[in-house]
Amino acid sequence: MTILYDKDSLQKNIITLPHWQREAFRSFKLKMTDKDKLFPCIPAQHGFTANHLRYGFIGDPRDTNTSEDFAALLKEYTECSRDTGQYASLIVFIHTPIDLLRETTVEDFEHMYWSLLNTTSRLDEMEWPTHIPNDPMENTWEFCFHNESYFVYCATPAHVNRQSRHFSCMMLALTPRWVLQGIMNSEKRSRKLKNLIRQRLAAYDKAPIHPSLKDYGEKDNYEWQQYFLRDDETIPSKCPFSRIIKYLHKNK
Repeated sequence: MTILYDKDSLQKNIITLPHWQREAFRSFKLKMTDKDKLFPCIPAQHGFTANHLRYGFIGDPRDTNTSEDFAALLKEYTECSRDTGQYASLIVFIHTPIDLLRETTVEDFEHMYWSLLNTTSRLDEMEWPTHIPNDPMENTWEFCFHNESYFVYCATPAHVNRQSRHFSCMMLALTPRWVLQGIMNSEKRSRKLKNLIRQRLAAYDKAPIHPSLKDYGEKDNYEWQQYFLRDDETIPSKCPFSRIIKYLHKNK
């Protein structure tokens, strides 16, 4: 059974959680509140401080039932997200056992990430939204679940050069499109925020800013390329989600 927490309920129940879950939240809190090394995503920091974020824990990404837990968590979150605040996001901590920590490469985590999204999408009880293209190679495509579109950030323990994508366990942050639209509702504000984020990225990461980081809807932008950034500047030749989308629409 998955539980959806806010910051207050999670901190209240922290001693009852398994060790890995306590450590995951502790690490996240440190990342969000570090005054010496400012996390690049400013809206995420605002969301943490204002208690707009929601949190959940799921199992080993290699386990078959993990996608079921993720689907249940994401459905529950989607149904309440608009009541959680303007900086809403769902933070999903994924159990990353010691063998994964020691032996898994960035590319291995990338494969597990897309596998999890694919299998979770199969469990969606709702049709793909009609206003979102089926083809990830269209510039307005994004991951959808329960009739909501999301930006699905991933961080892993294997990332080294790109510290903005490093975390103590595998972690997802799902931000609804309506949140991003609200944050970027003014061209002046949007330009200022993007410049600040890029300044922080340049200071936070050893790697240069990834070439895939562009704006939603731009002609040469593909959201899926931004979801899981590798530790270098390489990009997969094809979206690992494309085949499953065709399967879903063919068989519904």
